[in-house]
Amino acid sequence: MRTLLRGAYRWLVDDTRTAADLVLDTVPLTGTPWPTIDPFLFCVHHDDRYPAGNGRFGPAPSLAGRELGADFAGVDGWRMYHGLEVPGFPQHPHRGFETVTYVRRGVIDHADSLGAAARFGAGDTQWLTAGRGIVHSEMFPLLRDDAPNPLELFQIWLNLPAESKLADPYFSMLWARDVPVVTTRDDHGRAGRITVIAGAVEGHAPPPPPPDSWAARADAEVAIWHLDLEPGASWTLPAAGHDAVARVLYLYKGAAHVGSGDLGAPTGVVVRAEVPAPVTAGDDRAQVLVLQGRPIGQPVAQYGPFVMNEEHEIEEAFADYRRTGFGGWPWASDDPVHAADRGRFARHADGTEEDVAPAAAAG
Repeated sequence: MRTLLRGAYRWLVDDTRTAADLVLDTVPLTGTPWPTIDPFLFCVHHDDRYPAGNGRFGPAPSLAGRELGADFAGVDGWRMYHGLEVPGFPQHPHRGFETVTYVRRGVIDHADSLGAAARFGAGDTQWLTAGRGIVHSEMFPLLRDDAPNPLELFQIWLNLPAESKLADPYFSMLWARDVPVVTTRDDHGRAGRITVIAGAVEGHAPPPPPPDSWAARADAEVAIWHLDLEPGASWTLPAAGHDAVARVLYLYKGAAHVGSGDLGAPTGVVVRAEVPAPVTAGDDRAQVLVLQGRPIGQPVAQYGPFVMNEEHEIEEAFADYRRTGFGGWPWASDDPVHAADRGRFARHADGTEEDVAPAAAAG
């Protein structure tokens, strides 16, 4: 047996199976985060049905009874996470990996120790290389006071190889307008939509990842795709170029036929990457996140927000953070949010600004 381990999760792949076996393993997605395979470290799906806001970016209903500071219970279908007044994740450090945050609904307000800021959502993706160290906050402002504020996002942690773990921090925005969404139709005319965050699909390539990313290497074959298939629709994932590539399908809504089996959500499916992988939705719409990449194959030492190769490097990360604060925190609060009338935008550390949409189009 060959063990694929990431954190506390273990997937077993039987090496005696033949090349004809498309599905190598399945695992129920019963908790968070979802299990991942090298080069990925972490994957979580946040789907919160936030109510109307209170005029101060927080929820209008009372917060009484919630474990503020660590509210993950999902009472009434939403969570404050580590936020005390506004939902989200106040300032916290990272080193040695990347966060890829794909927002399907709602908005995130970003602020970091480099002085960069952003508000993004509605199909946007932020790709942040933590490298040698960065502190950032990710808050979920409830912009509407007259209607619910649903939020749905995926956050994926992609590891960095040893030579890039202390690279300069770098953040880039993959705005929805620039991210390919490929519409396909099967032989029966049923449609699928593939959002292409990393890795080309049928000749449609997304904006490039940050320069030090493992995904910036063509031979790493990193792909992040979101599949949305109409009931009964089929689409075949193209074969990767190498049998060492790991490919995982996260079926999180609906049901689908993959290989020789019918699967229901929520299920993770490890499939062979070197052969095409047909996926057919069941009687309901199927939604699938695909993570693919050639493993980095290096030791992983992790403690919370720091991911290095050796334990002594974790100790060094803590020492560096205590000494430097990874650049300090230039914001007036630990959980900054941007103005209510500000649309989707990004202000980079060098002062460059991108204005993408007015506030009315932010969510």
